[in-house]
Amino acid sequence: MKIARLVLGDQLNYQHSWYDDTNDDVVYFMAEMRQETDYVKHHIQKVVAFFKSMRSFAVWLKNEGCEVVYYQLDDERNQQDLVSNLKQLIKEHSIEKFEYQLPDEYRLDEQLKNFCNELEIETEAFDSEHFLTSRTDFTDFFEGKKQLVMEYFYRNMRKKYDIMMLTAKDPEGGKWNFDHSNRKKWKGSPAIPEEKQMKNDVSNICKMISNAAVKTIGNIDIDNFHWPTNRKASLDVLNYFCENLLVHFGDYQDAMHTEEHFLFHSRLSFAMNSKMLHPKEVIETVVSYWRNHKDVIDISQVEGFVRQILGWREYMRGMYWKEMPNYRTLNKLNNTNSLPDFFWTGNTKMNCLKHAISQSLDKAYAHHIQRLMITGNFALLTQMHPDEVDEWYLGIYIDAIEWVEITNTRGMSQFADGGLVATKPYVSSGSYIHKMSNYCKDCVYKVSKKETEDACPFNSLYWNFLDEKREYFKGNQRMSMMMNLLNKMDKTKLEALKSRARAVIANPDNY
Repeated sequence: MKIARLVLGDQLNYQHSWYDDTNDDVVYFMAEMRQETDYVKHHIQKVVAFFKSMRSFAVWLKNEGCEVVYYQLDDERNQQDLVSNLKQLIKEHSIEKFEYQLPDEYRLDEQLKNFCNELEIETEAFDSEHFLTSRTDFTDFFEGKKQLVMEYFYRNMRKKYDIMMLTAKDPEGGKWNFDHSNRKKWKGSPAIPEEKQMKNDVSNICKMISNAAVKTIGNIDIDNFHWPTNRKASLDVLNYFCENLLVHFGDYQDAMHTEEHFLFHSRLSFAMNSKMLHPKEVIETVVSYWRNHKDVIDISQVEGFVRQILGWREYMRGMYWKEMPNYRTLNKLNNTNSLPDFFWTGNTKMNCLKHAISQSLDKAYAHHIQRLMITGNFALLTQMHPDEVDEWYLGIYIDAIEWVEITNTRGMSQFADGGLVATKPYVSSGSYIHKMSNYCKDCVYKVSKKETEDACPFNSLYWNFLDEKREYFKGNQRMSMMMNLLNKMDKTKLEALKSRARAVIANPDNY
């Protein structure tokens, strides 16, 4: 029986059971398509990274003895649409059975299910063999519970997989969570090692993308492309993180600095989200390294890292499959404003936004606090429509795939889901930004001022947001302290703050 197996661009799992044995009756199909480059405007580095990684994977498959049909973007056979390409493949190769791995994006899942329903040949869907939970484990775990609390889910995952457990019930170090130890501001020391260097020639891919007139955002250095695009390089980045960055990762994982783009972060998310690395092997490698270096690496450094992968990453995927497709329509705070132009250029006088956005445009990267408490915070305080915020985050970051992007953006960052992911909105005045970064130091606005023309816009925006949305938060216990402060505020002062905020919201590109 002649079998066609589809491998999507984020299914580059070198360890999948599909590849345990070579079968001459199986043809693997991969394609770079306008369907995928055009459904949202992506960062040029994101498009390049996926194409380069897909090509590397196809070469590996061929070296393993597999038959591979690969359509580059400019291949004359390429119809730029997944269904059209598959129909063509099935006809040309006289395919008798179609197989695919379950996609992690709802739109592709629906597209492939509909396609299979139309086929007259046999079809079969397989697990991607990547995640530590199934699509339904999350829903099953929270069955009957009033709140979908990530901490409980994380603890259960620690127990289930025996990760950093002293006994079957007790965590190593006596605590489940060392988050309070992970909030240091980086002030120039300890020294941050240089980023892991990789040699990737992407000039031909960039030329192809340009010739095809694919619309992208951001910048790329074709001679200095430092993202892993195969399994070996991904493992090298993992080992580099363990040997050079893990020792201070936890302490400074929330820190931000104008002179440092990556600090002690691993930059492994693209390698994992494309499935070149399995989350369990990442966790086990990091934990093992820590065990062998406990004399210099504190448990708080490694627990924060494990929590992000074992807890938060799996939690967000579970939320995605529980709540889609309705999740992408949620706008519980009824925000309607549009993104300012500076989200696409970085041209703003607000130093924190200038650095976070410019870094995103240059590197296709910003760590979680830059995304949450700088760009996300501003978007929420200025009451931007979550559709526009989603599109920007999905496009600009190299690791952004909808299952992980939309739950973090529409959920945690924008509170558009009304509290499914986060129990309160993640908003702050300029004081938090000042606490965790040096962004305020050279800013034209003063973080210590509130209503004046030279006051940090975040200060007035914060109180205006609380006042504008007070009806949404009146029953939220985690917001009670701030709402009480708002209710006690002098009315004249509040009106001055709101006037300043209205000016910013009306013309954000002026600030």
